[in-house]
Amino acid sequence: MESEYSPTELMDRGSRPNRYYRNAVERHWDPAEIELETDLENLRAYADDADDFDRAELDAIVTGIAKFGAGEDAVTEDLAPLAVVLDDIDDQLFLTTQLYEEAKHADFFDRYWRTVVWGVEDYLGWERTSPRADRWFDDAYLELFERNRRAMHRLLEDDTPENRALAYCHYHLTVEGILAQTGYYGMSRSFGGEFDDLPHLPGLVEGFDRIRSDEGRHVGFGMNQLEALVEAGEIAPSLIEDTVAELLPLVQGITEDDRFAPDEEPVGLKPGELATYAMEKHGQRLTQIADAAADVPSVEELVSIDDGDR
Repeated sequence: MESEYSPTELMDRGSRPNRYYRNAVERHWDPAEIELETDLENLRAYADDADDFDRAELDAIVTGIAKFGAGEDAVTEDLAPLAVVLDDIDDQLFLTTQLYEEAKHADFFDRYWRTVVWGVEDYLGWERTSPRADRWFDDAYLELFERNRRAMHRLLEDDTPENRALAYCHYHLTVEGILAQTGYYGMSRSFGGEFDDLPHLPGLVEGFDRIRSDEGRHVGFGMNQLEALVEAGEIAPSLIEDTVAELLPLVQGITEDDRFAPDEEPVGLKPGELATYAMEKHGQRLTQIADAAADVPSVEELVSIDDGDR
C-alpha cells in the first residue's frame, strides 16, 4: 500500500512565528528561581503595622493573584485546540513554546499562593484559603473565560477562517492582549513600591514582568494571524472589531470589580485608571491589525517591559 505520509515543508526562519519561537527559547526563565521570601516578610510586616488588619484587607490584596492564577490555568487548558488545527510548522513551533509558557505562568501563581498567601495566613493564625474558591471570581470573569473556552473548542468541530479569527480575538487579543496586560499594569504599579500605603512585593512584580514579556509574543502571534486573515480577504476587519467590542464590557466588569475594596478611601491607582488603560490597549490592538501602515510590533518591542508602562 502506498503511504499517505509526506514530509512537511522546511521551516521559514524569517517568519514571525519562527522568530517568536526562537525568542522564547532564548529568553527562558524558571518560575522556581524567583525569590518570594521578601514578599512574605513584607506582607507580614504590612499586616503587623496596619491598624486592625483583617480578612477583608488581605482579600483586597490577593484577589488579583487568584484571578491571574485561575486565568493561567484556563488558558493553558484551552490553547490545545489551536495546536490541533494549525498545520504550518512555524506556527506549531511557536505554539509549543506558548503551551509551555502558559504552564509556567500557572506554576508561578500556584507557588506564590502556597508560599506567600498561605505563609501570611499561617502567620496570622487564619484558615488557609483556596485560590480556586468561588469567592474570588465575579460573573464577568466567569463569563469571559467561558466564552474563551467555547471559542477555542469550536475549532475542533468547525475549523473555518471565521472561527479561527474568533479564537484569536477571544484568547490572544482580549484575554491576553487587553485583560491580562491591564492586570499586569495595575498589579505591578500597586505592589512595585510606588505607594507607601500598599505592601512592596518585588517577587510578584518580577513574576509579572516575566509573564508580560512572554505574553507579548503570544499577543503578537495572534495579531499576526488576524492580520494575515484580513489581508487574504478571508475575514473582514469588522469581525475583529465587533467581537472585541462585545467582550469589552466583560473586561471592564473585571477591572472594576471592587467587592473586596476597603470602605475607606482607596489607595494606589485612582478609580477608573485601569478601565482607561484597557481601552487604550484595545485601540492599539485594532489599529495594529486593521491599518496596513501600522505593522504588528517587532518581537523586541513585544517582549520589552517599559518601566513607564507599569
